[in-house]
Amino acid sequence: MVTVPSAPRAASAGDLLQLLRDGEPRTKAEIAALTGLSRSTVAARIDALLASGFAMPAGEAASSGGRRPSRVAFSPLSRLVVGIDLGATHGVVALSDLAGTILAESAARLRITDGPESVLDWAVGETLELLADVGRDADDVLGVGIGVPGPVEHDTGRPVNPPIMPGWDRFDIPAFVRRRLPVTVLVDNDVNVLALGEQAMFWPDADDLVFVKVSTGIGAGVIMGGRLQRGARGSAGDLGHVRVPVTDGAHSPDLEAVASGPAIAASLDGSTSEDVIAAVRGGDARAAEAVRQAGRDVGEVLAGVVNLLNPSVIVIGGSITRAGEHLIAGVREVVYRRSIPLATQDLTIAPSRGGESAGALGAAIMAIDATLDAESVDAIVNGRF
Repeated sequence: MVTVPSAPRAASAGDLLQLLRDGEPRTKAEIAALTGLSRSTVAARIDALLASGFAMPAGEAASSGGRRPSRVAFSPLSRLVVGIDLGATHGVVALSDLAGTILAESAARLRITDGPESVLDWAVGETLELLADVGRDADDVLGVGIGVPGPVEHDTGRPVNPPIMPGWDRFDIPAFVRRRLPVTVLVDNDVNVLALGEQAMFWPDADDLVFVKVSTGIGAGVIMGGRLQRGARGSAGDLGHVRVPVTDGAHSPDLEAVASGPAIAASLDGSTSEDVIAAVRGGDARAAEAVRQAGRDVGEVLAGVVNLLNPSVIVIGGSITRAGEHLIAGVREVVYRRSIPLATQDLTIAPSRGGESAGALGAAIMAIDATLDAESVDAIVNGRF
């Protein structure tokens, strides 16, 4: 489920682990042939990985004459990572092994407006309880990934002017979490981690994917060439502040002002997104058309994204998709009409299928990719962690 780097010309124990992360057991001779390293060098580095727990014995290979050679494989349960998905009104905490398999998770209703200390105390407390439930402790945790519903300066893990997160601006999330979990802590906006989770669970072969969340706000997670694209300062994917093209000379509104959950509710004289969803499910034709029009507005912006980036998959998620197919129907109606034929020839526009686990899984994958790179593994193997 985790993106595995292509085989390098390995130079360290960490580099050898990158070869093994595809899950295929190999003999030391096979690894030597793949890397060009001597067998003695490979043996020493594999022994270091075995001692650290990152690799494990995996039986014996067929003999070509003489003693059968032993094989080694990646050991995903040697450490754990934590994925935390925080939304405006929910939180999910998941424990994952190093291959991206969720071992345990916990979800609760919460309010991001309660502030960082309260919400993060809950998330860390849930983490420690889950660890106890699976018979592990904090020493087994390699890293923590966190998704939050606002823009994040990825290098520091601090939210920057998050519109629906009062009290969180510039709050040092990694430092707060490390008080009780002294490991690598990474933070990103929730749409980026949702994109990682959705790709891992349902589109592992899609190297060019855009995840669009239509909820209280509107944002996108952009994966191009198999890598999440954050931009120069971490603000890539802010669809909500892109102007919706208009043809009648009127002022072009921000997409969020016309197609977000609150905007749809306001157009129907409703108070919340939940009112809109309930109305559509209850057969209200006016509400259904309002959601479809929101989809068309989203499609107007996405048509430009499709022409510019040429993704193979667009996934539509967020609370408004719970109103049925109306939102996605509106998106498809415009994207396929407005985008150039070559860009839409093999384009799939699909609803999110990840449910509440996708964000936490994506946050876990973010932590895995950051802590299992060759340099980080070498630091652990050599006792510098």
